[in-house]
Amino acid sequence: MTTAELPAGVPAAADASLRWHPGGPFDLLQTLGTLRRGHGDPSIRVTADGFWMAFTTAAGPATLRLASAGPAAAPWIEARAWGPGAAAAIEAVPRMLGRDDDWTAFDEPGFHATLPRMVVDARRRNPALRLPATGRMIDSLVPTVLEQKVTVIEARRGYRYLMYRFGTAAPGAGTVAPANLLVQPTPEQWLRIPSWEWHKAGVGPQRSDTVMRALRSAAALERLAALPAAEAAAKLQTLPGIGVWTAAEVVQRTHGCPDSIAVGDYHLAAYVGAALTGRRTDDAGMLRLLAPWAGHRQRVVRMIGLSGFRKPVFGPRMTIQDHRGH
Repeated sequence: MTTAELPAGVPAAADASLRWHPGGPFDLLQTLGTLRRGHGDPSIRVTADGFWMAFTTAAGPATLRLASAGPAAAPWIEARAWGPGAAAAIEAVPRMLGRDDDWTAFDEPGFHATLPRMVVDARRRNPALRLPATGRMIDSLVPTVLEQKVTVIEARRGYRYLMYRFGTAAPGAGTVAPANLLVQPTPEQWLRIPSWEWHKAGVGPQRSDTVMRALRSAAALERLAALPAAEAAAKLQTLPGIGVWTAAEVVQRTHGCPDSIAVGDYHLAAYVGAALTGRRTDDAGMLRLLAPWAGHRQRVVRMIGLSGFRKPVFGPRMTIQDHRGH
């Protein structure tokens, strides 16, 4: 890649770089969107010149910029990284972008014949989606725990507060990277957050205690990335405060698991039931409906989401609570 090929405003120098070819259609934002905790996520910024991420590797923090180039039918991804963890970040790029996410069996005509029309049509319109696999257990676990039993708005507000208070500037922030890009606290930094700061973030003792207990075994947690998704999810659930919903939400992102379902989600079962039968259902009913597509249940759910289906309103919304002033 020459300097002339770089988008305007992106410096030529990087500590590590890679050009990755997905081997077919690929949508960068659609693939990585599930990693972003709302548009205000301080660790991820989407700008005109690329998808920026900041995170910690075993070698230290890294800033990563990803950008698509080439024809729509056969694009490639330009990955450039800065910071002590740049080489490790670049090494993880292909897996994170779904290199190992194989849709071949899902796309078989015989399998498509078993799927609802809305799922088949959504897959036809979205052939460029991959399920990402970051391998970063703690980066996924902490914000997921913050989302337990509260609204998304509450969880993301609390996560932003803690990031701005205790996160650190990404390598090159304000020079090579967006000025407001932050790296999530390390396990040691999370563990030093005092109780009153969790309270100010609107995070109750149950969730903050779960984070603290989990991060006391941070090294063991990160080793779960090397296990199969189902085994990693099962081991996560041995930690107090981490149940099937949290484990599923984590391995969907860390392992690109095509089958994990977030049982216990406030909306998901009713949504899937309405999409597939026209009637709301509970978790057990959702699992029965999805059982014919075992091994691909997460793919089916993602396609339902991309179909544009909107379920009718069945009842009151979850109330947003604010305990920060008490």
